[in-house]
Amino acid sequence: MSEALKELSDHIAQAQANVVTKAEIRLGELMLDTTPDNVIALLTYLRDDPKCLFKQLIDICGVDWPEREKRFDVVYNLLSVKNNQRIRVKLMTDETTPVPSAARVYSSAGWFERETYDLYGVWFSDHPDLRRILTDYGFEGHPLRKDFPLTGFVELRWDDVQKRVVYEPVKLAQEFRRFDFLSPWEGAPKVLPGDEKAQEAAAAPAPAPAKAN
Repeated sequence: MSEALKELSDHIAQAQANVVTKAEIRLGELMLDTTPDNVIALLTYLRDDPKCLFKQLIDICGVDWPEREKRFDVVYNLLSVKNNQRIRVKLMTDETTPVPSAARVYSSAGWFERETYDLYGVWFSDHPDLRRILTDYGFEGHPLRKDFPLTGFVELRWDDVQKRVVYEPVKLAQEFRRFDFLSPWEGAPKVLPGDEKAQEAAAAPAPAPAKAN
């Protein structure tokens, strides 16, 4: 399989030298790096070239690197059923630079791009219907960004007066914010209810051994 991937890598690198910025075989898969300006041309070539025939788009996902200037990776996972091969295409972008939509190359890309936009905030230009797909209406932020708070920004509850679900800012009671910073193996610094029974049992004298007849 590695020899076949090596041949495929050389073939793509030669034919798409101006489009592919990096090609490597890692984790048993061929991985190609490209740029937002060239991703549609590369995906079209990988779909239509007789030696490639990657006609199935398995997934589009994002990766967040907040310390990087171009903080997002957009990753396309492709499958060639005829050649029994997989390939991964990756590009970098930031929070404001849109990535061309691949929906005109792979029809399934529409939903995958909506998911990437919803969870990471990556914009896809020329998308036929770019809106949230997993979070609720009115959701603030993008929950898979690494700077997104684990508690979120809002919480919802059923309001029995209004007879509907309402959104409110997240409120954490102060007692849930108190931490003793002790090792979990050391236990709490104060006596918990029921601990006195264990102390009484430890202080009680051991029963005398039974005498043999």
